[in-house]
Amino acid sequence: MDRSIFTPLAQAGLTTLKLQYNWRTDEHTLFAAREWDRDLDFSRYTRDFHAHTTLTAEPLSLGTAQVHALFAEHGLDGYLAEILDLLRQGRHEGIEVYFHQGRNIRFMCHQHSRKLGLRNKHHAIMAGGTRRHDPATPELDVIIDGLNLGRAMSFKNIAAGLSFGGCKTTLHMTEPELDDLETLGFLAFAVDRCRTMTSPDMSLDTAVADVMNEHFSSQFTNGPSSPIGESGTPTALGSFLALREAVRFREGSGDLSGRSAVVMGLGAVGWYLAGHLIDAGAELTVADINPARIDALRAAHPGVVIDAIGVDEVLTFEADILCPSAIGGILTEKSIPTLRYAYVFGPANNQIKATNQDEELRLAQLLADRGILFQTEWWHNTGGVMGGAEEYLNGAGSSPESLRERVTATVPRKTRENLEQARELGITPTANAYRQCTELLFPAREATVPA
Repeated sequence: MDRSIFTPLAQAGLTTLKLQYNWRTDEHTLFAAREWDRDLDFSRYTRDFHAHTTLTAEPLSLGTAQVHALFAEHGLDGYLAEILDLLRQGRHEGIEVYFHQGRNIRFMCHQHSRKLGLRNKHHAIMAGGTRRHDPATPELDVIIDGLNLGRAMSFKNIAAGLSFGGCKTTLHMTEPELDDLETLGFLAFAVDRCRTMTSPDMSLDTAVADVMNEHFSSQFTNGPSSPIGESGTPTALGSFLALREAVRFREGSGDLSGRSAVVMGLGAVGWYLAGHLIDAGAELTVADINPARIDALRAAHPGVVIDAIGVDEVLTFEADILCPSAIGGILTEKSIPTLRYAYVFGPANNQIKATNQDEELRLAQLLADRGILFQTEWWHNTGGVMGGAEEYLNGAGSSPESLRERVTATVPRKTRENLEQARELGITPTANAYRQCTELLFPAREATVPA
């Protein structure tokens, strides 16, 4: 049996699934529906219909008990229970699912919290990127990734001072072509239904945002034609400024000249972060699965010594600073004891491999016990979401200069405050960042049952 929440939808001819959790009452509510006809042409989205048009003469909807029965009918009641428990563990509001059966497009918006965005007077009340996963990836891994990132977006928006709730959208599908308006129209329709502001993330061409803005939806930002450019530049700047502030916090000076630093991953963010470290006089070592990226970085900085190591050597290499800038999940129970760095400060999402907050806090404590200064990345890799908000809120009036000013004014200050508070409370910077966000999003007075 295929362990997928889309299996019952496909068998029953349904298009929509909503798995919701109310942390105040500790209750799950489920909804499934047929909301459009299978032959609906989504390339006509915004021309012939909008996100809330009734799109079938024969709609069908199922409530909580009926959805449970549907999953049980397909032997997936246990799988559904696993997912619902993940929602409960992280106090996620839910997962909103849309299914294009003809193209096998599996859209999931992992929604952690709407609280900060409910009164922001904009269509989008949540913000979070859209990440594509290959169809061969196990669905539960996709869901866990999306939930973790959605939770981080709630907290990242707090760190960035933005009035948006947090979510993450995952696409479990093959890579879409930029001229495939049926597929892109469906994705725009689903994003608009979810009321989220988004931008292309890992494994999704950033040019998708430009196509969306031209044909369908203004909720997409950070494409190549954006007035502020792609999101990697401000994210790298913020991460660099946070690192410098961490060094200043511990050693009294933020001077990075002569310090040895490793950048793991030279993608859209790591490339620019490496440039900042070079400009600051750090002794740079890089690792990337694509040797051509290393060659290109050396060519872009003639006369600068840039050492290179294999990606598999990073976690046992010795240097002052490690900047994870590629995939997450590298800090584990097994890898943390092998680290020989004084600082782990980088922009990669989900650097600690954990399925829940308690596990993340435990591993952050292991880093601290080894004398490694680490701050959860969502407290400082906020430049990208600041850029998305800048473009979404100000349109053509946004600029790289105003974004740079915002990142420079916000990220190092928030990092310094977090590190100082953590020291005063005797907890890790990661625990303190969670403490601040949890007190804001989940006030004890709002709960009617134990959290």
